[in-house]
Amino acid sequence: MRELGIKSVIRKKRPFYGHRGSIVFPNVLNREFSAENRFEKLVTDITYVRVGEDFAYLSAVLDLFNNEIVAWKLSKRNDLELVLNTLKQLEGNPLKEQALIHSDQGFQYTTKVYENHLKKLNIQGSHSRSGNWHDNACIECFFSHLKTEKLYLVRPKTIEQAYLAIKQYIDFYNTERFQEKFNGLSPIEYREKAAA
Repeated sequence: MRELGIKSVIRKKRPFYGHRGSIVFPNVLNREFSAENRFEKLVTDITYVRVGEDFAYLSAVLDLFNNEIVAWKLSKRNDLELVLNTLKQLEGNPLKEQALIHSDQGFQYTTKVYENHLKKLNIQGSHSRSGNWHDNACIECFFSHLKTEKLYLVRPKTIEQAYLAIKQYIDFYNTERFQEKFNGLSPIEYREKAAA
């Protein structure tokens, strides 16, 4: 390189780029994917949804008591606002004291704003270990069912079509789709039986 006069361009390393101010909670859930009560342990994540040639983003919250989807939001943008708007749907629900919400370490879930919103809701945060999707397998499993059982069949072309398809599937999932874990009951049937 010296003989030919070739010089390499070396970018400056920024060890804290993208991580400044990140809040990482301990993995309190620790793959204990069951709960004794409603709104005691929640899991959340975001997945992409193909809409024609573009993508939309679905944020959802699943209650580990009965695997019910208790909050969800669809957006054209994968940003903090999407997550906060999803969390707002939890307001007014009978959240247990020391309720827990678990997510991966996506940038939305490691902001101070997210932490403050959890404090406002009186919910304890929990994060998966870095790069380990198994730590949040329940919500990942729901997204897989949604895509294979609905979205890949419907192939929505507009965000309105995607919204309608997701709403239809979540209604079906919560009220009719049996769960082997709950002896063939749907999430809402299991919840109603537990309350009786």
